[in-house]
Amino acid sequence: MIGKFRYEVGEEDRMTFTNPVIAGMHPDPSVCRVGDDYYLACSSFEYFPGVPIFHSRDLVNWEQIGNALDRPGQLALPPGTPSSGGVYAPTLRHHDGRFWLITTNVAPGGGSMILTADDARGPWSDPIPVPGIGIDPDLAWDDDGNCWCTYAGIAQIRLDPTTGRTLDGPHRLWSGGPHAQAPEAPHLYRIGDHWYLLIAEGGTERGHAISVARATSPNGPFEPCPANPILTHRGSNRPIQNTGHADFVQGPDGSWWMVLLGVRPGGGTPGWHVLGRETYLVPVTWTDGWPVPGDLTPEMTAPWPVKPPAPPQARDDFDDPELHPRWISVRSRPAGSWSTTDRPGWLALHARGPSLDNPGVTFVGRRQQHPSCRVRVLLDPGAGRGGLAVRLDERHHYELEAGDGIVRVTARLGSVLHTVTTRPLPAGPVRLRIDVIAAPDGHWHPTQGPDELHLGIETADGTFQTLAQLDGRYLSTEVAGGFTGRVIGMFATAGTVLFDWFDYEPIR
Repeated sequence: MIGKFRYEVGEEDRMTFTNPVIAGMHPDPSVCRVGDDYYLACSSFEYFPGVPIFHSRDLVNWEQIGNALDRPGQLALPPGTPSSGGVYAPTLRHHDGRFWLITTNVAPGGGSMILTADDARGPWSDPIPVPGIGIDPDLAWDDDGNCWCTYAGIAQIRLDPTTGRTLDGPHRLWSGGPHAQAPEAPHLYRIGDHWYLLIAEGGTERGHAISVARATSPNGPFEPCPANPILTHRGSNRPIQNTGHADFVQGPDGSWWMVLLGVRPGGGTPGWHVLGRETYLVPVTWTDGWPVPGDLTPEMTAPWPVKPPAPPQARDDFDDPELHPRWISVRSRPAGSWSTTDRPGWLALHARGPSLDNPGVTFVGRRQQHPSCRVRVLLDPGAGRGGLAVRLDERHHYELEAGDGIVRVTARLGSVLHTVTTRPLPAGPVRLRIDVIAAPDGHWHPTQGPDELHLGIETADGTFQTLAQLDGRYLSTEVAGGFTGRVIGMFATAGTVLFDWFDYEPIR
């Protein structure tokens, strides 16, 4: 017996786990506990559907169960939405028997919104607009039923969450340490006799940090923790960097933890991160009424049994009428742009733009989640043109494109568009493959990139014919800027292109 929870521990149970607990571009995590279940939401930026929703029973192994913004009527990301624009920093809470989610769409014509659901899997309601507030909004309820919305800045309003109407405020609260930039990501909690205000500060790059203050009232005045920032990896050589944007939660045994974002830089100087900001888990203890995070490392120990994760499904055969919620598209996915019924068992993509430079390109991809991975597709370009791409944004992407009798490797690096190589297209369906090979551990050179991408054709017997080897640093946040990570997927740039299957496998 651990607290009020009982476990039957078998040989398959273990106490250790690996950070990040949700790998790949899953930043700004917000978590809530409902009984023995945990639910978590993340930012999604310019991708549709928006706000991935995850479920866990142990805080460690997470399964994506849906997306909160999965209907075009809920999420408008017009072509003018910049890369790294779109949907920022949701807060997910469970109150009075319902799930509540508040987030901000920074696209043209967007704004902050509240959604509700009886089941975190959905369906989620249509958005309720919340005008006049900043990004990173949070929801908290006091014992009198008042709903407080705190947002980046740090400011607060009292609102009616059923209508989005402001009832009082805004009022300035506490904005972190002196001279610290970008006070953001506020979360407000009632714990014991105090209200705690947890924020991020220092910017979401290497200076990112987590600080906290407390008060006896949800609207202050707030007393800063004397140990602020309570967690930061700035100025260190730790393998996890950019740590910030945290949310408190209690574990299965009643202990306290934080989910937070971080990155895994690779290569030489300045260190390039390519997977985006990921979700990590760190323990929290309490000293003199203040939270004290433990050491955040790639290998961690939980005080409760943690079962090994289920092996990931490597192949999607596109046999189901709907796509798995892990699949995302750039800004929109109109019904006429894709189908799994045109040729049953194949994903048909119908072109909407001539290249991945186009903000409305037909693209269906998934987040790269491992430093080294192998991605393969079997496609039939027919009279169309399309293939397999690694995308960071419109100005930074590599692709293998099949059509017009050739296979072409293209690299878009900012203002430079370069055809690296071409090869005659084999007859019939063709297997395209990209191997992402991370820089080896234990070898460091100041100018070494984080990884190398090998793009080519795979024969039926598995032989890999490499057409190009490209430096991965150019598809990193440190080069491209912004807030996102790599997405690897299928695209069509002319006509209709058919995909029989898509394989994603970690190499190590």
